[in-house]
Amino acid sequence: MHLTGRTRVAGAPVNYGIYQSAGASPGPDELLAALNRDGYAGVDSGPIGYLGTGKLLAQRLGDNGIGLAGGWVDLRFADPDGFTDDLAQLDAALDVFAAAPVDDPRFAPRPTLACPGNPARMARPGIPPDLTSALPASAWPDFAARVQQAVDRCRDRGLEPVFHYHLGTDVETEAEADRLLELTDVAVCLDTGHLLLAGGDPVAAVRRWAGRIGQVHLKDGDLTVHERVRAAGGGLTEVVAAGGFCPLGTGDVDFAGVLAALDAIGYTGWLVIEQDAPALGRDLDRILADQRANRRWLEEAAR
Repeated sequence: MHLTGRTRVAGAPVNYGIYQSAGASPGPDELLAALNRDGYAGVDSGPIGYLGTGKLLAQRLGDNGIGLAGGWVDLRFADPDGFTDDLAQLDAALDVFAAAPVDDPRFAPRPTLACPGNPARMARPGIPPDLTSALPASAWPDFAARVQQAVDRCRDRGLEPVFHYHLGTDVETEAEADRLLELTDVAVCLDTGHLLLAGGDPVAAVRRWAGRIGQVHLKDGDLTVHERVRAAGGGLTEVVAAGGFCPLGTGDVDFAGVLAALDAIGYTGWLVIEQDAPALGRDLDRILADQRANRRWLEEAAR
């Protein structure tokens, strides 16, 4: 496999419990030091401002030898007025990304555009897709036009964005991601775990989306956990809490196939390891150990 040299591996604050209100989680300096120590080359931004802004962000990243891989920005693409209001937060995020030092343009930060949670779909995420609450066909052109507007806004700042389909949102399934790619020129963020639990095939998606993949989130998914939680009436929050997104190599994603397919299409860019596991936020030592193990597992798998 020849991903070395064309890819760099990043971690993500969500792996460390940053988004949860209770329990232990590292501060930005501690997180960046841990990433450096464990062999990560980059980091996702987490909540905008968590790692700092401007000169402070650049100093923190530089002191730890860590690059900024990008960061999540959700915008209300299905709501014209809400989308207009949300452009200010996109601009604030772009200010943060533009301040990050970049030693190689192939690894510049990727603004990660996404939808906010749709309550109806959050309650019934993934397999089987709950398309009763999906965007109607008539809404797609305007929805996609607003996505394209956000994409162009990123490019005006010299940044190339990606779009992240996600469980519990208006763009959840493989077919919905395909539709968005048809209607816009945005690159896709390939998230292996979310695609799997939405009924998709990550390996086939790599091949079909060759040339349109601008970022990769390596995330494992446990179909048994997902099925059990869904059968009990649980939503996405319960799926995550139950371990639906598990440590790399312990779930159902065919990572050997994914990595081989990425190699075959010549993918160049960040590989961001993600493990949405807020229940681990109560135990910082376990968090740190799991992310160290995830990095080691990927190093072995990519050989």
